[in-house]
This record gives sequence, structure tokens and C-alpha cells, in this order.
Amino acid sequence: QVQLVESGGGLVQRGGSLRLSCTASGFSLANKAVGWFRQAPGKEREEVAIVSGGGVDTSYSYTVRGRFTISKDKAKNMAYLQMNNLATEDTAVYYCAVSSKGAGIHIPNFMWDYWGQGTQVTVSS
Repeated sequence: QVQLVESGGGLVQRGGSLRLSCTASGFSLANKAVGWFRQAPGKEREEVAIVSGGGVDTSYSYTVRGRFTISKDKAKNMAYLQMNNLATEDTAVYYCAVSSKGAGIHIPNFMWDYWGQGTQVTVSS
């Protein structure tokens, strides 16, 4: 059974840090692009960060660049999103997604095949 499970969300004060994890089962993350997305109440889903299939190339939304770091661990079949210097605007449900057909960092929305259930991140002031 193909499954993605996010964890690591929670409540943190402004300026704090969290690390989100995305655990894949039923398939391998190797050679597949992994993305983190978020959706705040009343807003559209936003692409936050992408890591390429090889784990070398990354891209970030301008809203998080310099504060967030995406990575993947092939041995553990997991991906991560390290979030530092969190701001209240980062409050959202965060989702990880995998593209089974794309390995780069420019993945059209329709090519994200697998999604997790999301984890809530709340940043308080």
C-alpha cells in the first residue's frame, strides 16, 4: 500500500524551529522528486520546497528561502523539511507529495501523484 505520512508539526513560538518528516511506505523515494506544500485557512495551497530525485537539487518558495531546508534520506525512505526562524505567516497544514514521474525540481501540479494527510504547524506570536 502506497502511503505518505507526515509528522513533526506542532505549536511553536515565532522565531522557533520545527522539523517535519515525511515517511514513505509501499514505494521508494529514490529517483523521485519530493515536495512540501502548505495550505493556510482561506488560502490556496502553496508550493514550499522541492528536492530532486537525486536529492541534490532543491527549490524554494521566495517566502521560505533562507529559512527552510528540504532534504531526503534514501536509506530511511524519508524526506524532511527543516524550518527555522518561523513566522506567524508560516502557520498552515503542511503536506508532503511525491512525483512518480518526475525527478527534477520543476514539477507541474498534475504530476504530484502521492500526498500525505498533512501535519499542522502553528506559529504563535
